Amino acid sequence: MDTLRIATRKSPLALWQSEYVADRLRHAHPGLHVELIPMSTRGDEVLDRSLAAIGGKGLFLKELELAMLRGEADCAVHSLKDVPMELDAPFVLPAILPRHDPADGFVSNLYASLDALPLGARVGTSSLRRQAQLRALRPDLELLDLRGNVNTRLAKLDNGGYDAIVLAVAGLERLGLGQRIVARLQPPHWLPAPAQGAVAVECDGGNAELLRLFAALDDARTRSCVEAERAMNRTLHGSCHVPVAAIALWQGEDLHLQGLVGGVADGSAVRAEAVGPGRDPEALGRTVAQLLLDGGAGALLAV
Repeated sequence: MDTLRIATRKSPLALWQSEYVADRLRHAHPGLHVELIPMSTRGDEVLDRSLAAIGGKGLFLKELELAMLRGEADCAVHSLKDVPMELDAPFVLPAILPRHDPADGFVSNLYASLDALPLGARVGTSSLRRQAQLRALRPDLELLDLRGNVNTRLAKLDNGGYDAIVLAVAGLERLGLGQRIVARLQPPHWLPAPAQGAVAVECDGGNAELLRLFAALDDARTRSCVEAERAMNRTLHGSCHVPVAAIALWQGEDLHLQGLVGGVADGSAVRAEAVGPGRDPEALGRTVAQLLLDGGAGALLAV
């Protein structure tokens, strides 16, 4: 293969991630020509409703998958947190790149932390996971929807529509906007989305040449962490319709997985954690999912 075509969303962050993968491919395979095929998806176009209301994060993938099926692209690059727990055939994830900071960032022009917000402050986020954790920590806040790419969301904050917003640290730092983060929201009090901060490549699992090209980019330690988190979410049948959070961190040769299922309405939450061998992340994910269900998460998942 002389030329590799990467299907990507048109947002600045998606383009950054795809160019990052392209650079890694060029470095691993000198002489390979890599080009980006920018595309618009329904998830990018419909901004007046939450993702949960219009079909979920899978909307970011479908058009890119169709482009691959039509032969217009060889692969696609995604934020792994946006990738459904189960991929349609024939697609696989042959490469998960080294993870960036998985934390959420608290962004405000006026207040230094979540605790510093005044009573009734307006906080923007369309993520049910973030809304549930915000409501648990600060039930007085007014939570408002916030859609659009990173720059659009920051502009809405700067125009006075919100007192603060919550965005992924990885996205801000990748776009050179890390200075906008005034506080990091992190474990154990705050958990990110499963696989947040990780970039993944998707392609046809039957194409041996593509699998060989991408093998050089795969980061085994990141893959183990996100596989544990995604296995937990898969076992819970979680989606963007349900506030599910998880983070797996290495402890020697073991993984420590923390999970949460939240309630948007009242901030209630069920938490669980476990440690297991890093060589079997799927089993650890299933274990923590069962602990969450045993703790009453089923009632929150059924809402």
